[in-house]
Amino acid sequence: MIVLTLFTAYTLWTPSVQVHDGRHDLGRNGVWLAHGWLGGDSWFLRNHKEREFAKYRAPESLAALKARLAKAHVTDVFPHLCPPEPEGALPEVDGDATEHFLDALEGLRVLPWIGGPNDGRFEYRNPRWTARYLTSVHSLLEAHPRLAGVHVNVEPMTSGDRAFLAFLDQLRAVLPAGKILSVAAYPPPTMFQNTLEVHWEEPYFREVARRADQLVPMMYDTSLRSQKQYVWLMSTWTREELAWSEGKPVLLGVPAYDDPGVGYHVPDVENLGNALLGIHSALSDGPLPPNYQGIAIYSD
Repeated sequence: MIVLTLFTAYTLWTPSVQVHDGRHDLGRNGVWLAHGWLGGDSWFLRNHKEREFAKYRAPESLAALKARLAKAHVTDVFPHLCPPEPEGALPEVDGDATEHFLDALEGLRVLPWIGGPNDGRFEYRNPRWTARYLTSVHSLLEAHPRLAGVHVNVEPMTSGDRAFLAFLDQLRAVLPAGKILSVAAYPPPTMFQNTLEVHWEEPYFREVARRADQLVPMMYDTSLRSQKQYVWLMSTWTREELAWSEGKPVLLGVPAYDDPGVGYHVPDVENLGNALLGIHSALSDGPLPPNYQGIAIYSD
């Protein structure tokens, strides 16, 4: 009888809220973009993408991108520019392509997506390597002053890592005046996935928030197989992340990708539709939190 009652309760449980009137769309969303928009010729050649130059550099491609971003009310754009070279420099940037990109997306905030895998290649604990990296970041922003700042994403990043906090302090110090420091943050621990390598406890989340101008929590790769559990988790995370961000603007990172063959992402569960159901549920509690900016779409 108890089992039947619990099953019935779970069946009737609806953690989602559907919103279709745009009340939660403030017109300031974000998106992560591919490497080709800013990347140098060497990236295309190394990855056998020579036929894709026009896809990223032709005027009509840039115009089409601008139109798609406008339709999605995107204002913050994170074009991929990582991982760094072994000695610490950022990957090669095509200067002309970058300026054409900024021309085409005039009025939007372009923050190169920098960082890399935390597997020994991103040596933020090495002072000499870090000094070269920071010099490279500063040089990029000096060479292209219309860039709005940088978006930092290092994966994984264990909750409580003090060296990363020190790195963010150093990065802040070399950014030209007025530039934005955006951080791809990790969501809180959960009963479904409690490893602190990819989940940040509240004190650490707040420490990162104090050093950042914007937080973009990555709310995916949960390994969940249940739509209801994922929707509920998105709702819970939305409330926690907005409460923990020290008042800094938050873009909620949502999944719109397949990534077939991996165990930590099930597209039928983790997708844009389900993510929004949970986010809408949390945002429907009352007035929108003043630090809620919108969502950021992660795709292939």
